[in-house]
Amino acid sequence: MTDTSMKTVDNTRRNLLKGGAAAAAVVTLAPGITLHTAQAAVTGPASSDKRWGMLIDANAPEGVWDIAVDACKAEQGWGKTENENPATDPQWIRKVSLKDPKTGAKASLPVMCQHCSKPPCVDVCPTGASMKRADGIVLVDKHICIGCRYCMMACPYGCRSFVHEPVHGQRPHMPRGKGTVEACTMCVHRVDKGQQPACAEALNKAGSNAIIFGDLNDPNSEIARAVAKHVTQRIRADLGVEPGIHYRGI
Repeated sequence: MTDTSMKTVDNTRRNLLKGGAAAAAVVTLAPGITLHTAQAAVTGPASSDKRWGMLIDANAPEGVWDIAVDACKAEQGWGKTENENPATDPQWIRKVSLKDPKTGAKASLPVMCQHCSKPPCVDVCPTGASMKRADGIVLVDKHICIGCRYCMMACPYGCRSFVHEPVHGQRPHMPRGKGTVEACTMCVHRVDKGQQPACAEALNKAGSNAIIFGDLNDPNSEIARAVAKHVTQRIRADLGVEPGIHYRGI
């Protein structure tokens, strides 16, 4: 790869780290493989002053998670839709059912990328395609992902998936392509414009507060107050990766 090519890749990755797409173009990775690429950032670079996260209430009625999953599919353009071939087992967000073998108590909750403070997926990526923004959002740069899937093996939550088939009907804000890894982006394109992720917004519109999104670093934010008030858990907290996704009722 020439010095000019390396600079182009570097600049593309830098723009993705800033987040927020205002326009889109098409990049050809290889014959038959193209991706839409985000260009202009709506806001400035991500800052460590913020730590974006979610608080998920596992006590919520099971049906609300279908709303969350459907909202994610519509927003990010994955899954089997009229304009797209079915991708293989996309793991952007999935509904998981739990049962306590001792008491028989049941719970249902959504699992997505946990946006860890110390993400194992980033540690093992040989190209830097797996990356964590300063505000805690973990992303995959599809333009330098080589499809090695090391990050999938390293993720303790099984929250990344590989695109085996060509995809169509891509959203301008979400580049996707055969031969790359993908996962929940916490709707970074919305967050950078001051909006909530699609799953949280859809539940709010449905009258549910089952997903609270916000800045964990801001003691006055709704999510920080809720985490301080309620007993919450993080999945496999013993691993020390410090997820940004908190749960109640598990």
